[in-house]
Amino acid sequence: MPAAKLRYARLLALAVPAALLGGAYLGQYGFGLYPCEMCWWQRYPHFAALGFAALAYVVPARSRNLVALAAMSIIASGLIGAYHAGVEYHWWQGLTACTAPAAPDAGGSALDAILNAPLVRCDQVQWQLFGISLAGYNFLISLGAGLVIFRLLADGERAGG
Repeated sequence: MPAAKLRYARLLALAVPAALLGGAYLGQYGFGLYPCEMCWWQRYPHFAALGFAALAYVVPARSRNLVALAAMSIIASGLIGAYHAGVEYHWWQGLTACTAPAAPDAGGSALDAILNAPLVRCDQVQWQLFGISLAGYNFLISLGAGLVIFRLLADGERAGG
């Protein structure tokens, strides 16, 4: 049973950041939800978590430690998401910088691309469901998943795995 808990933790550590990054890129390229600076900050720990979780499959002797690092990275992304959600809901002041995706179309002018690019502010919610923004969902999912991964690791350790 302990090995099964480690397998579940390892799978979760790989699946959660892959799903959240997949959703972020689907929103960006499929629905035009361009990321602000803090949105990017939330992606970086998920990339790290993917790397740690993938290494856990390659280096089974260090699997438990690598899965724990992945879980910490997932939780870090969630905490950044909590901060970002607070900025979006105007609970506290965040960044004042805006980001703009500026890439010229084939044959287009780079200056036109920059001048016509939409500005994305970190303090404005681009999309929400049930009053929760994407940053808020990242917080809820990432924190929950990270805690579940740590619980699976602890249960496996107690059972002798």
